[in-house]
Amino acid sequence: MPRMLDVSDAVRAEIGDEEADRLLAGDNAPGSYDCTSCRTPGDSEQERTSTVLFVGDETAVLAFAHAGCLPSQVVQVTEEQLQGAVRSIGGAGDITGGGPHRAVPEQAVLGVTSGLVLIEGELHPALVVEPTSAIVRPGGSGSGDDFLPLLVEQGYQPVTALTSVPPVLHGWSVLLAVGQLHAVLQPGAGGGQPVAWWQAHQPLQVTDSWRAAANKHQQVLMFAAPVGSIGRQPREDLLRDALDKAAANGRLVAAALPLAGT
Repeated sequence: MPRMLDVSDAVRAEIGDEEADRLLAGDNAPGSYDCTSCRTPGDSEQERTSTVLFVGDETAVLAFAHAGCLPSQVVQVTEEQLQGAVRSIGGAGDITGGGPHRAVPEQAVLGVTSGLVLIEGELHPALVVEPTSAIVRPGGSGSGDDFLPLLVEQGYQPVTALTSVPPVLHGWSVLLAVGQLHAVLQPGAGGGQPVAWWQAHQPLQVTDSWRAAANKHQQVLMFAAPVGSIGRQPREDLLRDALDKAAANGRLVAAALPLAGT
């Protein structure tokens, strides 16, 4: 049965017409798969599915994603990221033919919470990001957590107290569309189009007050902390307490991200 696959022109150009046609005919595509973006199951026979090609220096790996999570695209990654991939996904294939078992670059499952944070007497819209497990640097084999160092390398600033608004991190942005949160975008490779650093499997609702604050400031404060630092807090006052504690313990980084959308 033909799969409900989207193969973009960029992906087709990389893998060739013959391979693309085989995918579209269902000869070389999975039925079920784990989405390379949100990590939840998908079925290319039942729902639109994007082909996502990860291209390293010497290796290319084809993966699959819900069309609502990612469009079909080519993603440039380092060879180290490809070779360091530790999570296998059914239906992701090394299209070079003789490469390693099906695998895609490890992508953390990120928990994202929205809330309003009071700084210098003003309410600011904030996103709090906390992974569900420790993050190891791509290609690394250590047992530590590199989540905050990786973000600091991207320009995020360590926060020891929530007393001032963090500086703007240009090139990054928060995508808000039709009043819903869609993604956190980061600069594309080589100055190309922004790509999703985090993308909601389904757009997340935000409160009217959060959206109003975002429109007022035209930016969103993003706070990030390692696993176990914040937790899922049911109220904004408890979220603020958890942020203050993480900051005091040196387990928080932040940046102000410009608003993309409305």
